[in-house]
Amino acid sequence: MSTVRSRIGAVLAWIGALLFPLALFTATNMQGGSGLLNGLALVAAVFLPIPLARRSPAAALSVLLAGGGTVAVLAISGNVPARAVLFVFAVFADIMAGNVAATRSRRVSIGAAVVTATVQVALVLLFENGGDLTTIPTLLILGVVTAWVVGDSVRQRRRHAEVQREQAEARAVEAERLRIARELHDMVAHSIAVIAVQAGMGRRVIDTQPAEARTALANIEETSRDTAAALRRMLGSLRRTDAGSGAAPRDPAPGLADLDGLVARSAQAGVEVGLRRDGDPRPLPPDIDLSAYRIVQEAVTNVIRHAGVGRCDVAVRQDAGTLTIEISDDGHGASGSTDGSRNGITGMRERVSLLGGEFDAGPRPEGGFRVRARIPLPEAAR
Repeated sequence: MSTVRSRIGAVLAWIGALLFPLALFTATNMQGGSGLLNGLALVAAVFLPIPLARRSPAAALSVLLAGGGTVAVLAISGNVPARAVLFVFAVFADIMAGNVAATRSRRVSIGAAVVTATVQVALVLLFENGGDLTTIPTLLILGVVTAWVVGDSVRQRRRHAEVQREQAEARAVEAERLRIARELHDMVAHSIAVIAVQAGMGRRVIDTQPAEARTALANIEETSRDTAAALRRMLGSLRRTDAGSGAAPRDPAPGLADLDGLVARSAQAGVEVGLRRDGDPRPLPPDIDLSAYRIVQEAVTNVIRHAGVGRCDVAVRQDAGTLTIEISDDGHGASGSTDGSRNGITGMRERVSLLGGEFDAGPRPEGGFRVRARIPLPEAAR
């Protein structure tokens, strides 16, 4: 239906434009009409190419200029003052030329402006018959130039807005890609670390302590199932706009309230986590709550994988408009790298930076490694 309407509109626009010369002839040769009536009829005739100008600016300008010869011949009859005809024609021709400059390339619009100015100056030479052949042509040329400059400025602003929109879309895609990468890294890295520790322990004790090996395998199974479910939720969220994919799962994202489960899984991996909560734990915005959980998860994962120690301490404090998270251990190893090249440290730093907070990670003077994040809280969470 929309295609049919578009085609009908295009046909009507072309019919109106092609009727312009006939309407112009009728307007300039009305018998017994007053000057005002003739002028209004002329203006109404000039409006006929306007619908076509919205679809094909260059074609509409061509039709209008082609009617200029008719204007020159018929205006001499005296029914409408020649200068009045030229004024109306020049105004609408300039508007059309400006429209071409606003919607087409400079090569096309400059050619259209030159043709428009040429036709208008030629009409002046016919109307004046040896009169003032300097002032009026100069004004007409300036009018065309002004219309072109305005139209070209509109085109440049539109192009600039389009480029900015494209850049904003590219930045949004890049930010979303990084967010998904961080989520996948934080989710999978912790689970793989737990599975690796449990698998190694099970392999070592499978002959001497079968019960412990079975427990390790059960922990591996549980962790794998949880991770697979989380990945399915994430993929479902990414596909929720696909046609026929159905409603995406809406399970809540993890937050600081889920740290107890993280502590239990870390214990299964052989690292005891001492969790301390201080301050006034009010509800947090979802983005801050998720980021805080992921920071703790990643820091604990680094302890499991790199620190070579069986314990770490996690302190979460919420007061004075700030959420402070600190994870420290007495271990050693790659977790103490401060060059920021590790994906985990980089991901934590990016999360805190996006929330306008401060992040610090590095060795402690007394030994071990410490991760600290300070995230400002909105008024509603204070």
